[in-house]
Amino acid sequence: MKQGFLCCRQCHKVLPQKQQQVIQCPRCQNKVYPRIPNSLSQSWALLISGFFLYIPANILPIMTLTKGGTIRTDTIMSGIINLANIGMAPIAVIVFIASILVPALKIIALAMILLATQFKWPMSTYMRTQMYRIIEFVGRWSMLDVFVISILLGIVKFNKIASVDIEPAGLLFAVVIILTMLAAMRFDSRLIWDDINEPN
Repeated sequence: MKQGFLCCRQCHKVLPQKQQQVIQCPRCQNKVYPRIPNSLSQSWALLISGFFLYIPANILPIMTLTKGGTIRTDTIMSGIINLANIGMAPIAVIVFIASILVPALKIIALAMILLATQFKWPMSTYMRTQMYRIIEFVGRWSMLDVFVISILLGIVKFNKIASVDIEPAGLLFAVVIILTMLAAMRFDSRLIWDDINEPN
């Protein structure tokens, strides 16, 4: 930006900066800003919302299994334990990593980046950039456990093993994933490198 050029975040075309704050990319027609307006406040709002929904998503039941007149309701953690107990440990590990570990680490990492960027915490720009790249990479696999659970539900219903119903935590968890993805997308990573006087 200081050199008089802007980069389109959609197609990465480099454009000369003009006097107006917003220009339109001639390649993809996307609006190009020097910095995303209200990037930090929007990311904070989405991240905090995701954090507060993450707690009930892990506490409330995620599914109800009805088999032979027996009804069993599971949370994410109890479902993981049951998967491990019936010999499906690899799937249990995948669900644990994608449902509990990754969202928690993603929320913590993004909060650290936002705090360091907004309040000038003593965290190197290199570390913040690497953390943000990891968050972006992990975000591509955020729906993995939802996909695995969908396959399991399909197997159960196809084989008529039992009846499975999704409980409110399933919806809450999907919303948490979407909110954290949007929080990362709305954060303008170029803010990390603003006001740098010397390389880190």
